[in-house]
Amino acid sequence: MYREGIKPDQFSFSSILKAIGSFSGLEQAKQLHAQIVRTEFESNISVGNALITCYAKCGCLDDASQVFSKMDVRDVVSWSAIISGHAQHGHAEALQIFKQMQQAGVKPNELTLSSVLSASAGLAALFEGMQLHALVVANGFDLNIGVGNALVTMYAKCGKVEDAQQVFDNMTKHDLVSWTAIITAYAQQGHGEEAFRIFSDMQSSGIKPNDFTFASVLSSCASLGALEQGRQLHTYVIKTGFDVYVSASNALITMYAKGGSIEDAKYVFDKMPSRDTFSWNAMITGFAQHGCGDKSLQLFEQMQEASIKADGITFLGVLTACSHAGLVDEGWRLFDSMICSYCLVPRVEHYACMVDLFGRAGRLDDAEDFINKMPFPPNAVLWGALLGACRIHGNIELGRRAAESFLALEPQGAAAHILLANTYAAAGRWNDAANLRKLMKDKGLKKQTGRSWIEVNNKVHTFVVEDKSHPQTTKIYAMLQRLAHQMEEAGYMPDTNFVLHDVEEEQKEQSLYYHSEKLAIAFGLVSTPDGRCIRINKNLRVCGDCHTATKFISKITRREIIVRDANRFHHFKGGLCSCGDYW
Repeated sequence: MYREGIKPDQFSFSSILKAIGSFSGLEQAKQLHAQIVRTEFESNISVGNALITCYAKCGCLDDASQVFSKMDVRDVVSWSAIISGHAQHGHAEALQIFKQMQQAGVKPNELTLSSVLSASAGLAALFEGMQLHALVVANGFDLNIGVGNALVTMYAKCGKVEDAQQVFDNMTKHDLVSWTAIITAYAQQGHGEEAFRIFSDMQSSGIKPNDFTFASVLSSCASLGALEQGRQLHTYVIKTGFDVYVSASNALITMYAKGGSIEDAKYVFDKMPSRDTFSWNAMITGFAQHGCGDKSLQLFEQMQEASIKADGITFLGVLTACSHAGLVDEGWRLFDSMICSYCLVPRVEHYACMVDLFGRAGRLDDAEDFINKMPFPPNAVLWGALLGACRIHGNIELGRRAAESFLALEPQGAAAHILLANTYAAAGRWNDAANLRKLMKDKGLKKQTGRSWIEVNNKVHTFVVEDKSHPQTTKIYAMLQRLAHQMEEAGYMPDTNFVLHDVEEEQKEQSLYYHSEKLAIAFGLVSTPDGRCIRINKNLRVCGDCHTATKFISKITRREIIVRDANRFHHFKGGLCSCGDYW
């Protein structure tokens, strides 16, 4: 254009800036900005707006703010552009600038409201979001689909799924963004079955999913441990061509890993044409959760060789791998390299991993010493990790100290009361255990109910201890009676240390037979063909007796049984467990 002697006008500059912003060409933006300064268009409002948007898309908000502050005249587009820039980068300044816009008497449009709602969502600022909702209604934008989508996302990110659903229901029209937003809302809050239902409704409405939709629904499969539904979705992902998208493949890795099929997770990982940090982290963490410590650490080395920079989540994965495999020295080395070689500041989760690492290995004094030497005050999570280790290894005195420290931070923490009471009970100190349970009752604290669930024919079946609510209860209990007889013949002895009440030995043994995971396994045996793998999910740590019993059941029935508890996966096969009885 310059060689032809044609001078660019405001439209040319605005178009070029839009193109530069699309590929985040910061250097080109600065060069063009310098040319604009030498022309009469520096003060042109449309060019100024284009500069703000371009700099924001390049991630250079300081320059965007400087352009905005120098503008003599600003319109709603100017304000929306700078608010949108800050919102996209999760800056609280977006909300402050919006207030300034209101004080300046500029009326917001749908883009402004969508952007500031996005900022509220990113900051989980519910109060501000609700105020914006009222403003949306007052200005007649509640029927605008873009604003409606932003409202759904805002309420979802603030944990208000019911409000997100209400906004969605009141919308007169839905697009792919609307459906994906409400599916994501339920998936993020752990309501997997509802997310599936809405996904089906979306398909019935004729809206086709994209990679982000698939990622959200697959996340629901992961939280439920619904492997079969996940497999069906995988087929759909392949048919629609989204298997080449990194976000969909990452979700598939996580779904398979959390669903108990680490082999399928690795297959997806190996087939990916390109990977990001999340891909590596998902696979490293998956191996760690399945007790494959060596594979997790090997993959970490491959990640370094591929020049992919490890982050805090990567180190959480490898430290977890060391903890589950009992690799104390390697865990120490990695924790040190995280600080010295990678210049990362460990968060409380990393310290908790180290406490867990020492605790599982029985090095309880080292764990306590590690907590006391931390650079910041320990929280209840760290004391809880130490208390859990004291429960496993029967260290009553240290367990009492850990519980006191825990309760000083969280006086209403039911978990600390329960762990200490269980430690007393396992040591035969029934009076101390009873006094703690009475204290819990007086405080109105309740123990979290242990639940186990299994997916059969695309339906999730949930059980609690001594559950008799299932339609096939008669068959389930008959199977358990048969298994009990076969296990006793094979040498199984119920470990009554895991019945934490002072009752007769025979009564303790009977109680053990009807733990939730045993009921779920029995249902799996009566509901699936011989030889099929049984996959169980549990919300708490599997107890020692159930762990032993499941080893016997896997050998007697010649079935592989995979149990995902609150901490990790256990693969039972032929009378053995993948954890090597170290968990």
